[in-house]
Amino acid sequence: MRTCLRRDDDYSTPGKPACDWDDAPAREVLLDALARDAYALLAQLDGRTMSSKLHEAVRLLATVVGQDIEQREDGVFRILRGVAKDRVISTVDPEARHGHKTAARGFDGYKGHVAVDPESEIITATDVTAGNVADGDAAEALLGDVLAKTPVGTSSEEKPRAATETETVEESPSNAATNEPGYNIYGDASYGTAELVETIEGAGAKANVKVQAAVALDGRFSKDAFIIDLDGQTVRCPVGAIVAIRKAKDGGGLAAFGVRCASCPQRPLCTANKEGRTIRIHPQEATLQRKRAEQKSPEWKSDYRHTRPKVERKLAHLMFRRHGGRRARVRGCARVRQDFALLGAAHNLRRLAFLGVRRENGAWTD
Repeated sequence: MRTCLRRDDDYSTPGKPACDWDDAPAREVLLDALARDAYALLAQLDGRTMSSKLHEAVRLLATVVGQDIEQREDGVFRILRGVAKDRVISTVDPEARHGHKTAARGFDGYKGHVAVDPESEIITATDVTAGNVADGDAAEALLGDVLAKTPVGTSSEEKPRAATETETVEESPSNAATNEPGYNIYGDASYGTAELVETIEGAGAKANVKVQAAVALDGRFSKDAFIIDLDGQTVRCPVGAIVAIRKAKDGGGLAAFGVRCASCPQRPLCTANKEGRTIRIHPQEATLQRKRAEQKSPEWKSDYRHTRPKVERKLAHLMFRRHGGRRARVRGCARVRQDFALLGAAHNLRRLAFLGVRRENGAWTD
């Protein structure tokens, strides 16, 4: 393997190679030499039988040079402009990823998710995902014990305690006569996908998960300004123009107003696209419309605001100390997940002590 390396370096020293990092041409020469050695190693090992440890190292090397480096027309390798999808950001922790708390605030590493019973403020489940994983992807794992149960038709005394996620699950009365949902599940807009709402409702629970409102750039008409008729498969714009929805393979669709926008007096308030305004129809558009209408009611807002802050407060407790909460102490998603679960368990013990709950004669009492 060493015979295929052309750079004057035995690669035995950890850390960055020696270079005048303030000199752009020197950096370019170094990068080109490193890339050539990397590709030479990959070519040398192609098709060979390797141990699992060596295979992991080779795969990481291929990922790094493949996602971050491109070859110019003159044959010189350089840093690729742009960010590759699912980019590996660390060679010592390949599972860590770039993430965004907001559009302007990013982070590197992992996301911690919690489920909380809002009455007792006991953490019922935790999970950890890579920083670039959507929050909704962790929701079903956090709600697994609730979604697996069908409390509809049981009395409140028979129901097990509810669970939640960075969302919250609250018990509510349920019986066969009223067919009321057995659990109320709360969650912010990060978890508010149509798929999760339908999963919750399919399990017999009530989804108080906030669905993101439709938005538009520069204060123009949002999607909510258009009347979407799913039965008639048409969309009506604010000035009355009606177009048919072109169905897509995934069950959604597209309504394109095209030439109807050319002479529209409201065009500056609607779109800057030369092709005119288009409205995309989600495969679960009916569910999104229903939840957006529901969460506009004062009763829904009052109930949501009464419950959601309890989860945020619990997250603040977990993040109070820099290490273990805000800063991961270990590497790898599995280890971080276990460490985060241990942190949640410690806070549960603290909460139980505060509530005066103890175990006597084989039973819990307070």
